[in-house]
Amino acid sequence: MRLSTVILPVRPWHSGGRDEWLRAEQLGFHTAYTYDHLSWRTFRDGPWYGAVPTLTAAAAATERLRLGTLVTSPNFRHPVTLAKELISLDDISGGRFTLGIGAGGTGFDATALGQEPWTPRERADRLAEFVPLLDRLLTEDSVTHEGAFYSADQARNIPGCVQRPRLPFAVAATGPRGLRLAARYGQAWVTTGDPKLFETGTPEQSREALRGQIGKLAKACADTGRNMSGLDKVLLTGFTPDGGRPIESLDAFVDFAGRHFDLGFTEIVVHAPIPDSDFAADQAVFERIATEALAQLGA
Repeated sequence: MRLSTVILPVRPWHSGGRDEWLRAEQLGFHTAYTYDHLSWRTFRDGPWYGAVPTLTAAAAATERLRLGTLVTSPNFRHPVTLAKELISLDDISGGRFTLGIGAGGTGFDATALGQEPWTPRERADRLAEFVPLLDRLLTEDSVTHEGAFYSADQARNIPGCVQRPRLPFAVAATGPRGLRLAARYGQAWVTTGDPKLFETGTPEQSREALRGQIGKLAKACADTGRNMSGLDKVLLTGFTPDGGRPIESLDAFVDFAGRHFDLGFTEIVVHAPIPDSDFAADQAVFERIATEALAQLGA
C-alpha cells in the first residue's frame, strides 16, 4: 500500500512552493506529483507554474521523495523534446522520477497553441504513437522515426535514464486502447474513476465502476501476455462521488482507502490542501492522514 500526494504548481517557489515539497517528504508520502498543464479549470486566472521546472527544483530540494506528473499529455508535448527533459529530471532526482502520461482532455491545454481541440479518437490516435516513441527515445541512444503525428531524426538521448531500462510510465486510461498501452508500456495504471458518476453517482456505484475498469485492465494485460499483478494501480482522488469527504477526517480516509485497496489499488493519491479552492481541506487532517493512515490500514 502506498500513499502519495499531488502538489499543484500554484505557489511561487520562494514563497511557500519549496516548503510544500519538503513537507511532503517529511510526512513520508511515497510520491509527490504535480499536474502537467498550462493552466487548469478554476485556477486558470491565477498563478500556475510549469511542471518540469517545478519538478526539477523539487528534485534538487528533496532526497527520498519520488516525483512525477499526473499527467503529461500530447496536447502540448512532443516526444523528442520531452524525452530530453525526462532524462534530465531522472538524473537530477537520482532516479526518483515517474512519468504519468495520458491522452489529455478538452481543457485549456487543448487550444493554447492555437489548434482546434482534438476529438477523443484523435487524442487516442496520438497517444498510441506518442507512448511507443517515447519508450524508444528513453531506451535507445539514437532514434529515427517518421509517424503520422510525430517524427524523430537521429534524436540522441545519451546516457539515457538513471532508472533502467527507463524511468517508469504511469499510464492514465479507461478506454480499450489506452488500457492496452498501460498493459504493454506501463509500470503503473492511473484512474480518477468514472467521470459520469462524479455529480450524480454514489460511492457504491463508483467502486463498481472502478472494479469494472480493473477487470478491463486485467483483460488487456492477459491479451498482451502480462501478469497484471506486476502493474501498480493508482487512484487519483477528488473526482469520484465521494468528493472531498475522504480527507474530511482520518477515519473517513481510512475507510475510503481500505475499500479501494480491497478493489486492488496499490496507491492512493490525495491533493495537498489549497485554501479557497476545489481542494480546500484541513491541513492538520491532511498531515494526520499522511502519518497515520497506512498504519491503521495495516492493522
